[in-house]
Amino acid sequence: MANVKEVNLTDLHFEHKLWNNELSFFADETVIYEHRLEELVRQPHEREMLPQLEHFQNQFIRQKEVIDTLQHDINAYEHRLTLHAEANRESTEELFFKDHTELRERMESFRSIYTDLKKRFLQFMGRWM
Repeated sequence: MANVKEVNLTDLHFEHKLWNNELSFFADETVIYEHRLEELVRQPHEREMLPQLEHFQNQFIRQKEVIDTLQHDINAYEHRLTLHAEANRESTEELFFKDHTELRERMESFRSIYTDLKKRFLQFMGRWM
């Protein structure tokens, strides 16, 4: 059986807080990109531009779904941390909890995918504007 890494609850909570702030920023940023897409759709444009606009619109919708899922999962993990802390309230020792490695990997993957999407969208806008 593999060893399960345990991390101080305070460190896990701090990371959750950072992730939630980061995801909130990404969600706000996505709204800005969606507004820009709406503006572009209303402008006269070449036919070949429409499928790309639709592609980016779908990608931003998908990324908002991923943001929502990640925020939900972070908050669920945070709830488990709270329950663990409350159950061990009398303890004088530092509290540790199972590391959230899988969640961290999902955040890293999301960041990479989202950054690439933004880069491709900005390149697209540079090509057509």
